[in-house]
Amino acid sequence: MSFFPKISFQHEVEEYLTKVFKNNEQFKGLCVPVLEHPKLQDILLIPVIGPRRDLKKHASEVIVGAHCGYAVLRGAHVYIPGITSTSRFMKAGDLVSVYSDIEGKCKRGAKEFEGVKIFLGNGISELSRSEVFSSSGPLNGMGIRMIEPVYLSPSFDNVLPSHLFLQNLPSVVVSHILNPQPGERILDMCAAPGGKTTHLATLMHDQGEVIAMDKIANKVKKIKQNAELLQLNCIKAFCYDGTKALSVEKREDEQEGPPFLAESFDRILLDAPCSGMGQRPNMAYPLTLKEVTSYQPLQRKLFTVAVKLLKPGGVLVYSTCTITLSENEEQIAWALKTFPCLQLQPQEPHIGGEGMRGAGLSLDQLKLLQRFDPSGVTLQGMDINFLQDSREDDLISLANKDCIGFFIAKFIKSNSE
Repeated sequence: MSFFPKISFQHEVEEYLTKVFKNNEQFKGLCVPVLEHPKLQDILLIPVIGPRRDLKKHASEVIVGAHCGYAVLRGAHVYIPGITSTSRFMKAGDLVSVYSDIEGKCKRGAKEFEGVKIFLGNGISELSRSEVFSSSGPLNGMGIRMIEPVYLSPSFDNVLPSHLFLQNLPSVVVSHILNPQPGERILDMCAAPGGKTTHLATLMHDQGEVIAMDKIANKVKKIKQNAELLQLNCIKAFCYDGTKALSVEKREDEQEGPPFLAESFDRILLDAPCSGMGQRPNMAYPLTLKEVTSYQPLQRKLFTVAVKLLKPGGVLVYSTCTITLSENEEQIAWALKTFPCLQLQPQEPHIGGEGMRGAGLSLDQLKLLQRFDPSGVTLQGMDINFLQDSREDDLISLANKDCIGFFIAKFIKSNSE
């Protein structure tokens, strides 16, 4: 769980601060600092208190699935569809301890579970066991109201949805590095669920065109929903495979969507599909070695298409949310050798670390790369006293380091292929 979840505000920030925390039960009576990032004016950093190690565990247990568990770690309550098991005699109003089944082995409706599970905190049951597993069909709504989560993080459910967007810090940084300008044509090649897409459109003041692609229809639907929610009109989302986005001949409907002619875009963001080893919180890693190694060739196919779609003088930003050398620095070394028209560029802002050695890149080239690696941060329980006693500069410095694992490279295309 990241110490600081990162908040990207799509409009003014200060007038919304009290609204964000008003009626938030988890923060009643606590003076939690809200920090403005010194280099990113559209970002607020909101501390997360935890992990809390002094919580008493209750005899009555509730088991939830992994996805529900991740949501609870981020500040959510437990909703009925996420519950797979409860203690035999659980009643509405009972104090319960909530655990996540990280291997997916708990059968729905089980009365006890002895498999691998992670403690998420304590809550109050809103329903009895029989109501949770009703024979009349699955119910929706809240099942467990969390009152003592391991990580005390604010819930942003239904809070100012048209004015703020939850993102991790590196995801915000990458949009600033691409630096889209009003009136330009931008391509977000692997865009779902649309966080970076909407941020790019906002940075352009909704002037120009942002083409967002993803090959999974439900994810494209989510991009469109986010664009509509944030009232951004310059975004056009398409369900399309990015590896096939290059057209060899002009089409009459080319302006309507992919595939596109070569040299069609001013700037391109390739936030590539990856092994996701930098994602946090992550209680278990599900991919096999074969699946992990499958990403490098896919990334190269997408990268090749991106270079061809980029105009001379255009900017290409490549990013991943993983930490492997093969998907990051090795890809940069391959790209510079394969495409002489590309030159690495400095990044602004540069608040992460340098690139990792081992891929044959020079020290000067490594300095141009940006790698966020939380493994070097000393993890400790952060209580409210720690937050209040620490200087703001120290908290911001920690926030810049203790985030998801991420990698960013920026190129400029000097001439046509």
